[in-house]
Amino acid sequence: MKARVFVTLKNGVLDPQGKAIGHALNNLGFDAVGNVRQGKLIDIELTEQDEAKAHASLKAMCEKLLANTVIEKYEIELRP
Repeated sequence: MKARVFVTLKNGVLDPQGKAIGHALNNLGFDAVGNVRQGKLIDIELTEQDEAKAHASLKAMCEKLLANTVIEKYEIELRP
């Protein structure tokens, strides 16, 4: 089973890198770009075939290592 984990900063947490990306895009002539938030994408292959067990395992991974849950939120996407 394959999983994709999206980790982004929580709303209200300053994102200086996202702000820098937004300014750079505006300076390159992309005037329609407003607020930009950046994050990270993590692809994980699991040997677990049970979707519920895989999701529980991924949640534990996020809580323990992949995300700083004080300032970040995460979203898990499972694919067979």
